[in-house]
Amino acid sequence: MQVPILPRVARGETNAIDDCLDRYGGLVWSLACRLSPSSSDAEDAVQEIFVDLWRNASRFREDLGTEATFVSTLARRRLIDRQRKLRRNPEPLSIDETGVEYAAPQSSSHMELAEDGARATTCLEKLRQNEREVLVLSIYHGLTQTRIADRTGVPLGTVKTLIRRALTQLRNCMQVGSRLHAEGGVQL
Repeated sequence: MQVPILPRVARGETNAIDDCLDRYGGLVWSLACRLSPSSSDAEDAVQEIFVDLWRNASRFREDLGTEATFVSTLARRRLIDRQRKLRRNPEPLSIDETGVEYAAPQSSSHMELAEDGARATTCLEKLRQNEREVLVLSIYHGLTQTRIADRTGVPLGTVKTLIRRALTQLRNCMQVGSRLHAEGGVQL
């Protein structure tokens, strides 16, 4: 059985910090690597965990568990807190980092835009009422799928399916209408 290091850390013994790093560095590092999105984030997490461990070393009680359990529990909790924080506040990406390239808008005449708008309205009217309703709430009112489900009383999974199906039908209708218009045929 190893002699506990944390009581020595709590007393402020300087060599205890080095002993603590030697004994538990590998444990904390392996947990951080498993629960961090990148190695640089894992390095930051390890540093924060050890600072937190030194601040809370006096809370360790030998009668409640082993020192390794105390260290791994504290580390795991801090890592989970970091994950939650990252999910709540994701790092913003610059436009260059997103890798998205947008085509320059084609120069369309007002007449072509009006025809596209009329075709979109016609295609939207061809959708089933429940599909049209969720699409209008999503596109025109900017509601999230969850808010649409709350507002309409439709289960969230059904809302997602209705939106996906409606967008597919709308796209297909617009493509057919566009092709017919380009060929000089009947418009939708």
